[in-house]
Amino acid sequence: MNMRFWVAVASADHVAIGVAQGFMQVCHGKAGPLKRLNAEDWVAYYSPTQTLGGKDKLQAFTAIGQIKLGEPYQVEITPEFKPYRRDVAWSQVGRLPIRPLLPNLSFSKSTPNWGYQLRFGLFEVTRDDLKQIYQGLAVTSSLL
Repeated sequence: MNMRFWVAVASADHVAIGVAQGFMQVCHGKAGPLKRLNAEDWVAYYSPTQTLGGKDKLQAFTAIGQIKLGEPYQVEITPEFKPYRRDVAWSQVGRLPIRPLLPNLSFSKSTPNWGYQLRFGLFEVTRDDLKQIYQGLAVTSSLL
């Protein structure tokens, strides 16, 4: 199976919870997007804000890691909210602003509407895209 590379979208506060507990969650807990991921795929989190629904713009990559073996699983947060998650081995955590990378990332270098894809919550990128994000986070790496 070929390794694939992804960008997921969530507030930095939510990313920090996932990093601390070793999981990822996307699209308000939907299982479908997580089923597209395979063990050993890499995922980078982009955080448009610090808090969910907040006006506190961040626009930075905040974590990167590799998907672990296993399928998406459901957890109960409240009786009404039972999101699906996927286990991840997080390797870099920090703050890497996206704007300096825009001319170099495959999904943004030829379009002024680079943010459009982010609305999907999870999308595939190139190995080179993820490598640039990984290297940038390695420089800014810190605990959230």
